[in-house]
Amino acid sequence: MTSLPDFPYIEPIVLAAIAVMALATYATRLGGFVLMGFIPISGRLERFLRHMAGGVLIAIVAAATYRGDPAIWIALPLTIGLLLISRKAMLAMIGGVMFVALLRYLAVF
Repeated sequence: MTSLPDFPYIEPIVLAAIAVMALATYATRLGGFVLMGFIPISGRLERFLRHMAGGVLIAIVAAATYRGDPAIWIALPLTIGLLLISRKAMLAMIGGVMFVALLRYLAVF
C-alpha cells in the first residue's frame, strides 16, 4: 500500500494571516454592496460604475508599459488590435501576455 506524500508544515500564524486577509477581502466586497444599497443609482453613477473596471485596467496596463521592456511595448499595439477586432478584453489580454512571453522565451529582448 502506498502512503500519502508528506505535506509541508505551515505555521499556524501563516494560516491565521491568510484567514484574516480572506475575511477582510470578503468584508470589503460585502461592505460595498451594503453601502451601495443606501445610494440611489442615477444614470450617471451607473455609467461610472460600469466603466470603472476598464479604467482601472487601463491604469495598470499604462503603468506596466511605462516601466516595461521592449517586449511589452511591442505587444501593446498587438493587444489593442486584438481588442478592436475581437471586442473581447479577456482574449486581448491573454493574447498580449502570450506574445510578451513568446518574445521573452525567444530572447528577442
